[in-house]
Amino acid sequence: MKIISNFVRHIGTDIQCTTQNLIYKFLIFFFMSILFRVLQRRNPQDITLPEKFYAAAIGDGSVDMETLAEQIAYQCTITQPDCYAVLMALERNIVDALKQGRIVKLGHLGNFQVGISSQGRDTAEELDASAITKARILFRPGKSFRQLLKNLSFRKARS
Repeated sequence: MKIISNFVRHIGTDIQCTTQNLIYKFLIFFFMSILFRVLQRRNPQDITLPEKFYAAAIGDGSVDMETLAEQIAYQCTITQPDCYAVLMALERNIVDALKQGRIVKLGHLGNFQVGISSQGRDTAEELDASAITKARILFRPGKSFRQLLKNLSFRKARS
């Protein structure tokens, strides 16, 4: 019953829903929602304040390269081994481009680039590569991912 009440809150007062459309929306809501759990945490900026409850996303499995290659193969005319080879080549090429300091633009998916952190120095002349403390991969989501984030639905996991 709780799932249905959450679903009704999710769709609001959409009087344009046909029965078929309503069933479709329910299946999308139930099977394609992000599960979350409740965590009690202190405020890191002021630990004297009382703890509050926050939502934390729960990973619901994973998808590996082989599975992606298989799914892509079913959606187009390329065989699964060819899809896997293309995905592996894409990975190698992204790594190589990042090693060269390039920004890798993957269209509507987004961009990858290397970001760095360093220790501060008093003058520009004192700053050299030895001051760099950490490198990381930055991902800036593109249009497809930003749109995905706007349309997510969430379901509270059973405790």
